[in-house]
Amino acid sequence: MDDKTFLRIKELTELQGTSGAEEDVRAYMKKHMTPLVDDVQYDGLGGIFGIKRAKDSEAPRVMIAAHLDEVGFMLTHIQDNGLFRIVPLGGWNPYVVSAQRFTLKTAKGDYPCISSSIPPHLLRGTSGQKQLEVTDVLFDAGFESKEEAESFGVRPGDTIVPQTETIKTANGKNIIAKSWDNRYGCTLVLEALEALQNEALGHTLIAGANVQEEVGLRGSKPSVHKFKPDLFFAVDCSAADDIQTKEGTFGHLGEGTLLRIFDPGMITLPRVREYLLDTAETHNIPYQYFVSKGGTDAGAAHTTNDGVPSSVIGVCGRYIHTHQTMFSIRDFEAAREMLIQVLKGLDRTTVNTIIYGK
Repeated sequence: MDDKTFLRIKELTELQGTSGAEEDVRAYMKKHMTPLVDDVQYDGLGGIFGIKRAKDSEAPRVMIAAHLDEVGFMLTHIQDNGLFRIVPLGGWNPYVVSAQRFTLKTAKGDYPCISSSIPPHLLRGTSGQKQLEVTDVLFDAGFESKEEAESFGVRPGDTIVPQTETIKTANGKNIIAKSWDNRYGCTLVLEALEALQNEALGHTLIAGANVQEEVGLRGSKPSVHKFKPDLFFAVDCSAADDIQTKEGTFGHLGEGTLLRIFDPGMITLPRVREYLLDTAETHNIPYQYFVSKGGTDAGAAHTTNDGVPSSVIGVCGRYIHTHQTMFSIRDFEAAREMLIQVLKGLDRTTVNTIIYGK
C-alpha cells in the first residue's frame, strides 16, 4: 500500500459521522469525487454519488455504494448532574462501550466526551455488575449541571462518535482504526474512480455512498430509486470470525476479498455470483466465500424498484462496531482490484447475461 492510499484511509477513518449526521464524511467525498466524475448528485436523505457517463446514452447503469455513517450514539437526555443518556445508532456490544473516548458534536462545536464505567473498587462487597445494556452507560463531557451543558449548546439529538487514531501494526500488514465499517467502502469508491478516470466504460457508473445504513439500510432505498441502476454492488466491511478458529467460520484476515453468497436479507443470484467468481479467478484476485449474519445496503437495494440484481464486494475486519477494528492491507488491495476489474468487464452484453441469462 502506498502512502497516498494509507493517508486516504487515515483521513476517512478519523472523520466522525454517525447515522443521520454524516456531513463531514459527505463533504470529504464531494471534494475528492468531483474531479473524477462528470457530475455529483445527492438523494433526498443526503447520499452522495458521482456520475461517470458512458458515451452511449442507452448503456446499462451500474451503481456501487458505500455508506457514510459509522456506529455511534444519540444524546436523548441531559441529567441534572450534567451527564447524558443515549440511544445507540447501529449495533453495539454493550461490553465495549464503557471507558472509551468520544466526541460530542453540537451546533456550537465539538467537545471531548467519555463513556462511564464502574471501578472495581466500587464493586467490592457486591454481587458484581448486573447484566449491562447499552442504554445503561452514561456519557460524561465534564459538565457540572444540565444548565452548564445547555450553555455550551448541548441538546437532545446531538451525536456522540468514537474518537481514535488510525495506525499500522508493527509488521506493516494490517491497520487499526475505527469506522472501517464503512470508510472501507468510501475509500474503495475513491480509489476505483481514480483508477478508472480515463477508462471508457461500457456502462454509466454511479459511484458513491448512502446515509443511515447502520440503522436499518435506510439510505439505499431512495438512492436506488433515484438512480435506477441495472446492477448494484455494495462495498462494505463485515465481521471477521477467525480469532478462535478458521474451521467452519467465515471472514479470515489476509485471505482476500469476500464473495458473499448469503445473508439474512439477500441471496446472491447465481449469475451475479458466477460473474464475480470468474472475475476473481481470471485476474488472480484472492477471495473467500462469505456467509453473513448481518446485512448490507445490497439487501435493501435488490428489492427496490422492479428488483435489482445486487451483490457485495467486501472485506472483513476484526472487532468491528467498536473503537478499534483491525483489517488486512492485503484484503483491501484484493477488494480494490476486484472492484476495478468488475467495473471494467461490465458492458451491455455482460449485464444482459447477468440479468436475463442471454
